[in-house]
Amino acid sequence: MLFDTFDIVSALATLAACLVSMALLLAVSQQLWQLRWTATRDKNCKLPMPKGSMGFPFIGETCHWLLQVFAKVFSHEALESYLPKIQQVIQESLRVWSSTPEPINVYRESQRLSFTMAVRVLLGFRVSEEEMKHLFSTFQDFVNNLFSLPIDLPFSGYRRGIRARDTLQKSIEKAIREKPLRSQGKDYSDALDVLMDSAKENGTELTMQELKESTIELIFAAFATTASASTSLIMQLLRHPQVLERLREELRSRGLLYNGCLCPEAELRLDTIISLKYLDCVIKEVLRLFTPVSGAYRTAMQTFELDGVQIPKGWSVMYSIRDTHDTAAVFKDVDAFDPDRFSQERSEDKEGRFHYLPFGGGVRSCLGKQLATLFLRILAIELACTSRFELATRQFPRVITVPVVHPVDGLKVKFYGLDSNQNEIMAKSEELLGATV
Repeated sequence: MLFDTFDIVSALATLAACLVSMALLLAVSQQLWQLRWTATRDKNCKLPMPKGSMGFPFIGETCHWLLQVFAKVFSHEALESYLPKIQQVIQESLRVWSSTPEPINVYRESQRLSFTMAVRVLLGFRVSEEEMKHLFSTFQDFVNNLFSLPIDLPFSGYRRGIRARDTLQKSIEKAIREKPLRSQGKDYSDALDVLMDSAKENGTELTMQELKESTIELIFAAFATTASASTSLIMQLLRHPQVLERLREELRSRGLLYNGCLCPEAELRLDTIISLKYLDCVIKEVLRLFTPVSGAYRTAMQTFELDGVQIPKGWSVMYSIRDTHDTAAVFKDVDAFDPDRFSQERSEDKEGRFHYLPFGGGVRSCLGKQLATLFLRILAIELACTSRFELATRQFPRVITVPVVHPVDGLKVKFYGLDSNQNEIMAKSEELLGATV
């Protein structure tokens, strides 16, 4: 009897310790997001902390009118105008990857690719290659020290992060001021154009400081998660060559792939890309199995009950995207990479409303999800049509989930020659992205 009582007391103590640990973890996480929001902003900035987000950089949460702004930025028409520019940035990156004699670090190069896409396509900045390298290096310093303890001492991570932020904002201010001078003949409105125009329409003239900080938020939102998903896509195509071959078969059937290369007469259109059903299944399965972000935070706007547990109004709530995908009953054999689970015949994701949510759910879901999936689809098409690549290590690396999903060694891959239209691809650079690209 004494032994049973001891076991019960021990179990209760363990349970209490677990609950305390979870509460502390939630509190610390909340403080870290608040510090991130503060660290990205100048002391004079008047932009409020987004309610319920704790500073998590989901585009559109800062002000209500930004929701309407970014609805325009990621509209069908806007995505159609971005498409050739995104394709060109990807082609240029693949050309560099294939011309490198040594294997590349896919995760690091995917970060560089995502950053270039955000700066040159989404923001419309025309910066030289040297300026781009400097911007990328500074941004990496900023991100690497984003969650440092708020101790402002020489050589501390916090001090390095603040210094990187200030340097980054100076470069961004220069690019913003030069933007009108380099926009002559431009055939589309980028996110920054729409942001500034919409602010004027709403009688909210943005200061330079607010423009710089909104710009950093845009880059941040498009940077880590897109690089993570791009790396996971490449790794899964390497792991499952039969998936890559089926993808090529679909492209051949649509006239996009001919004699082992991207057909020059087959111009990529947004409607064409969206209609590629197997490609859509592949991207969805990558995002299900390797969701870049594990979850997010929200604040309960009213008291509600979930599975018999009452959540009071005002409580901070964390929902786990990754655990949802792993435990949802609608997905069969959850650990298997199986794009066909999203086919019309099976449609496992259609069996429930919130079983599949790689971009979050509800009104606060990521507004940039259409741009992100478009980027991944174009990357998959270019990989299937114009690249040959193979794993450069004896086995696939272990995948870790902090701060986002990525291989421990970055994924070492050797890329080989691009298609026969390489010269034509390079010739289009000036036409599409400007002479400095």
